[in-house]
Amino acid sequence: MNSSRWLLGAAVVLAAIAAGWWGGRHFQPEVPAQQATTDADEPRRILYYRNPMGLPDTSPVPKKDSMGMDYIPVYEGGEAPAAAGTVVLPPEKVQKLGVRTEAARLAPLSTIVRASATVRVDETRQHVIAPKFEGWVERLHANQTGMMLRRGEPLLTVYSPELLAARNEYRVADAAARTLAAGDPASADTMARLRDAAQQRLRNWDISGPQLTNAGGNSGTLVIHSPANGVVVEKPIVEGDRFAAGDTILRLADLSTVWLIAEVPSASAGRVSIGQHARFESPTLPGRTFEGQVGFIQPIVDPRTRTLAVRIELPNPDGDLRPGLFGDVVLSRDSVQEALTVLRSAVLDSGLRQVVLVQVAEGRFEPRTVQLGQRSGERVEVLEGLHDGERVVVSANFLIDAESNLQSALDALAPSPDAPDEHGEHDTHEAGHDHGGHAEMPAHGPTPTPTSDPDEAHEHHDSHDSHETHQIHEDHEGHGAHENHGTHENHENHDAHVMEH
Repeated sequence: MNSSRWLLGAAVVLAAIAAGWWGGRHFQPEVPAQQATTDADEPRRILYYRNPMGLPDTSPVPKKDSMGMDYIPVYEGGEAPAAAGTVVLPPEKVQKLGVRTEAARLAPLSTIVRASATVRVDETRQHVIAPKFEGWVERLHANQTGMMLRRGEPLLTVYSPELLAARNEYRVADAAARTLAAGDPASADTMARLRDAAQQRLRNWDISGPQLTNAGGNSGTLVIHSPANGVVVEKPIVEGDRFAAGDTILRLADLSTVWLIAEVPSASAGRVSIGQHARFESPTLPGRTFEGQVGFIQPIVDPRTRTLAVRIELPNPDGDLRPGLFGDVVLSRDSVQEALTVLRSAVLDSGLRQVVLVQVAEGRFEPRTVQLGQRSGERVEVLEGLHDGERVVVSANFLIDAESNLQSALDALAPSPDAPDEHGEHDTHEAGHDHGGHAEMPAHGPTPTPTSDPDEAHEHHDSHDSHETHQIHEDHEGHGAHENHGTHENHENHDAHVMEH
């Protein structure tokens, strides 16, 4: 019986020694955070260079593959981190997508503004026929709207009693002044003043020359002639109508020069100036262009259309530019200073920001936010974000941008290898997994609280050691029942042999 107890105690001691050795081998003390991390500013060592297409080919020195693509460096601890959203495409995919790049370059930027325009009558070349006396239209010579007229041609013949009385007063006073000039100078002077007053009244009615005395007869008719070359643009009366003093009878317009009114958006108003060259085209006159210069800019923006009216004078010797004709006008001005420009197709505009795809290497494209300036035709000025000579994608950039956004999303979803899980730190979780039940031994009993009594602390320590020894013994008996079944049978045979003695 004593031998059995001695063998059992020896087995417990051996099991305790084995458990301590195994736990010391696998348990590692927790490393402080400042020691576990490395300095991010310290340059990492390049281990080798790998094939950019993912082929099993490496090189200890920088090199290029058969397609001319640079090998990618692999650093100690992982590859060099790429910029967010950088896309790497193989040559066959670049060719399949039709990716085309162009270098940003410095060049003089021509300011071009496109706007819709309408031909209108030159307001300074309009004429209105409005007699200053009351009368009737006895005959209307210009009886059609749009009728072409030459300067001096008769427009209409009018009859007016006031005109007849003024003419008669002028003739009588003039004859009396001449008759009394020799015999009665005072009376002759009075009649001369009456004659001059009648003459001034007729001149105020725009009647002069032969019409002043009605050399053609003693009637109250008057023929009104065209004051300039033009067309009849308005004819509110017909033959026989009565008119009052100041009523408009005819409206004429000289179309040898017309106005072109361009509706320029208010956002482009700063790029328009007086004297700027203008070119007008209309679908009504295909293949023909008309050139002029900006003569006037309206100081007020139309609140309904948010546009600014710009006036351009165009010569119209043939009369082809008819008022009301619609078309497009291009206002251009060459800039003296150079600007960094790219094609407009290279810019991906989301409304909130503008992005271009920069080719950083063969098959590698990096999205970059830029700030744009003026636009000129198919090119746009880049104020910030690019440098002269950098190549940007000008074709199929939308497809690359979609893949870049997908790659950024996948990178954001990928967990970091050093990030803590939901149960605790990564190292602590791995230590608990490796140690199995030994790492969770404190869960079997309460954690000892510090005490000031040495004897109580010593007794508590002995009790804790006994608890650990008992736990190890139970573990040893549990595992030994399965792993050392033959050894256990030998112990039972030995105990039976001792009891027989």
